[in-house]
Formats: sequence, structure tokens, C-alpha cells
Amino acid sequence: MSTIAIIPIPNIPLIFPGDDLPSLLLEAIDRAKVGLKSGDILVICQKIVSKAEGALVDLKTVEPSPFARQIAAMWDKDPRVVEVVLRESRRIVRMKNGVVITETKHGWVCANAGVDASNSLGDDIVILLPKDPDASARTIRTTIEARRGITIGVIITDTFGRPWRDGLVEFALGVSGFEPLLDLRGSSDLQGRELHHTVVAVADELAAAAGLVMEKGAAVPAVIIRGYRFLPAEGTAKTLIRPAEADLFR
Repeated sequence: MSTIAIIPIPNIPLIFPGDDLPSLLLEAIDRAKVGLKSGDILVICQKIVSKAEGALVDLKTVEPSPFARQIAAMWDKDPRVVEVVLRESRRIVRMKNGVVITETKHGWVCANAGVDASNSLGDDIVILLPKDPDASARTIRTTIEARRGITIGVIITDTFGRPWRDGLVEFALGVSGFEPLLDLRGSSDLQGRELHHTVVAVADELAAAAGLVMEKGAAVPAVIIRGYRFLPAEGTAKTLIRPAEADLFR
């Protein structure tokens, strides 16, 4: 059993479209003198990835559809934001009491398709999820590995609610460098009984742990997790999405 450290990376500057995010992260790590070692996992808030990639929408350019206006009128929402949510969605899962739960084009089920106005670049700017979070994680990982000559994992996270439980938790949206699921089927419990169903979502567990130090108002959008042992692999967060045929709640 190993000890795991969660190391915040402070003083990351505000991110703007076109910024070289791997360089900015490495510079902040160097300033903090915490180092980045082989076997570390770099956990990054989705919002700064989206900003660097330009995944932003200026609401002044959005013309709401009649359906978006209808939803907005029901719950006193900005129809332009509702329109952006609809554009980012594959389907509406549920609407009730002003909450719109959708399945995004990526396959994630979350509130408002992940569209968010907090910590954006202006009053009329909303931030979208990255177009391909796995590809974003892979680009950051391979760039940093090439520059530093190390082997790391990368997780891109976002804050989601959960069915049946109150409170928000960080989830893994993008993964690169390791497998996000740990399959324990075939191993044994303490009594020697074989496990038949236990597959652990380690990427989500690591994302949630990182969220403890990625405080929303403290400008810590990235952390290093050190001590979790993983086998290097390409990995993809898409494997965390339960197939429709196995989802009993669709």
C-alpha cells in the first residue's frame, strides 16, 4: 500500500485562447519547486483547457431557437445560454425545476451540457467542454513528456453532480497515459473469494481526490498526484461511459 500526495500548482496565470498550456503548466511547476517526476499524474481543470483551445461562445452572437426561448421562459433563464446548451447536447435526459440534464456530444450526462459562465473571459462569454478531452489530455501529456523526458499520466476534470447523492464531485473527462478503469475481476477478497464484478473507476477517484485542493476561488486549476502506481497505457475516458445496453436507467 503506497502513500499518495496531492500537490497543488499555484500561480498559474489566466488562460486565453491560443495559450501554450503545457508551457504555462511547466513554468508554474518550476516556480513552485515541486518538480514533475515519472509516474506522476497531472490533473487539470477542464476550464483552462477549454480556454486555451478557444472553446468559448460569445452570447452576443447567439440567436435562440423557439424551443430555447420556450425553455428559458419556463424557468427565467437566458435563452442564449439555453440555445448553446441545446447545441452542445445529443439529447435532453431530464428537465425539472430549472435544471436541464443533457447527454453531451461526448456522451457525458451532466447539467447544462457542461456549459458554464463562471470564471469566463467576460459577462457574455460561456465556456464549453473541450471538443475531445482525451485528445487534449494526450497532447498535453506527450508535449510534457517530450520536453522533460519523463512518463506521466494526465487527467482533465470537470465538476458534476451525481444521481441519488447531494454535492458536486470532480470527474475525469479526459485521460491519457494510463487506463482509467482498474479491473479486479478474477482477483480475491480478504476471505479468498473470487471477485466477479469489481471494476474500479480509478480516474474518477483520482479526479475527486485532486478536487480537494483545486479550490474554485483560489486559482489552483491543476495539481500533481504523486504515489499512485499505474502501468503506462494510452487510456481514454470514453471507457468510463457505461454502454447504453448496460445502463438500466436510460
